[in-house]
Amino acid sequence: MKILNILGIAFLSSFCSKGGENGGGQQNPCIFLGRDTCATKAPVAVTIRLNDKRQVIHSFGASDCWTTKHIGSWGDVSKKNQAADYLFSLDTTQDGSPKGIGLSLWRFNIGAGSLEQGAASNITDEWRREECFQAADGTYDWSKSAGQQWFLRAAKQRGVKYTLGFSLSPQVHLTVNGKAFNGTTTPGMNIQPGRMQAYADFLAEVTKHFGFDYLSPVNEPQWNWGNGNQANQEGTQATNDQVAELSKLTAQKLAGTNAQIVVGESGTLEYLYDKNNDMRGDQIRQFFSPSSPYFLGNTPNIAKIISGHSYFTTCPDNTLVNVRQQAAGRAAQTDAGLQLWQTEFGILGDICGQYNGSPRNTGIDYGLYVAKVLHHDLAVLGVTSWQWWLAVSPYNYSDALVYINDINGQINVGNCKTDGIVLDSKQLWAFGQYARFVRPGMRRVETSVAGIGSPLEAASQLMISTYIQETDKGLVTVIVNPQNQEKHIQLDGVNWVNGRLNQYTTDNTRNCKRSWADAADIVVPARSIVTITGKYK
Repeated sequence: MKILNILGIAFLSSFCSKGGENGGGQQNPCIFLGRDTCATKAPVAVTIRLNDKRQVIHSFGASDCWTTKHIGSWGDVSKKNQAADYLFSLDTTQDGSPKGIGLSLWRFNIGAGSLEQGAASNITDEWRREECFQAADGTYDWSKSAGQQWFLRAAKQRGVKYTLGFSLSPQVHLTVNGKAFNGTTTPGMNIQPGRMQAYADFLAEVTKHFGFDYLSPVNEPQWNWGNGNQANQEGTQATNDQVAELSKLTAQKLAGTNAQIVVGESGTLEYLYDKNNDMRGDQIRQFFSPSSPYFLGNTPNIAKIISGHSYFTTCPDNTLVNVRQQAAGRAAQTDAGLQLWQTEFGILGDICGQYNGSPRNTGIDYGLYVAKVLHHDLAVLGVTSWQWWLAVSPYNYSDALVYINDINGQINVGNCKTDGIVLDSKQLWAFGQYARFVRPGMRRVETSVAGIGSPLEAASQLMISTYIQETDKGLVTVIVNPQNQEKHIQLDGVNWVNGRLNQYTTDNTRNCKRSWADAADIVVPARSIVTITGKYK
């Protein structure tokens, strides 16, 4: 009998370690036998501070570069719809799991005309050449960029709340070298003298035609685009005075509309507060300090928003935290009402030897990395909008959400122009653990974790953030567990309407899979991202 009892305890303990209904359909025996019967570790106490309110969330987005011009023109509408559903859908499957990540902002690339130039554009990758709505004689052809326009309509049809047009280069007929890239190390914009007004007129006209909510006129002005007479995409440098001039001229042309200009799009977050030796950095103070000659803070149709990109600042962990603390501190010192947006991110290059853009990797390791950056941008930097770079890609690279293989299932970029196979990724679903549930208008509230005293400690142990919808008292908590063992979480500080909460899990085998959770003991699987939703009183 003693042997049987020991075996029975061991058997029950093995089940307890699996937690409750965590998506695998197994019920925790502790629920029926009483928790004291089972040798489970006490849950980690997580306190939600409903009255410690932080930023109001605006949106989560991604861009249509560079592939939607082809994918959006495919003849097979069902495949296009699958890609669009992954990105935009708010629908659910029969078990309540999301069909897509429900983006709330869509970025539309306003091309400069390199596609019409073909090989003469000297942009080596033809997929990265873009059409221009304006010809050299000033006339417009709104049938251009038809594939991009298909995705723009698909986004709106699926309820995406905001659209943003962004430009990488002036139209080729306005540039100094007749190309859609600078090609020199000169800091200034690739535009002919006296043609800034014509560029502003063009941007305003496109914004009004498509009814964009936002316009970003300059992107990553700190980088030297191109190498002599070649480049791999459209782009131009620009100094802060040129960004301010173009923004003001364009804003004048947007008078009477609801469109707002968003400035910044710095190549890294560091340029928001530092690196000002060639007048392309320190953008927070340059654009939003009243003492700056380039002050934009009181200009109609220019939003009180500064945007930057999270590339190259994500490792090691002390860099991840410190850069974001410095950028947030500079924004608070300059203007307490200034919003921070993170407007471009993907997995690029060698990231401390742990991740790499090439070759394509769509597994949970990369999903967890995306969630880690998201958490720190939201909870440390305090962004109100977080946006991804390539929404759809056929490349053998890790910087997309939705992937396209050729019709035979191979990674072959050239064979994907007219047809292909649509694939998801853990990058997509990790992003969706935030984007699908943290909706526009929700507010982040502080969340503390017992035993974790700083963001740096959280980065390697357990990252948790909470968002509330104050009007209907909805609550969303996102938990990122990078460790190799499951965690048990107890959510305190909230008077729940019902202790049975919705749980959505992305891990090695699940993609935003819906199950149920007990607020007193939420089981977070090893190496997973879990989103909890419920109502509070």
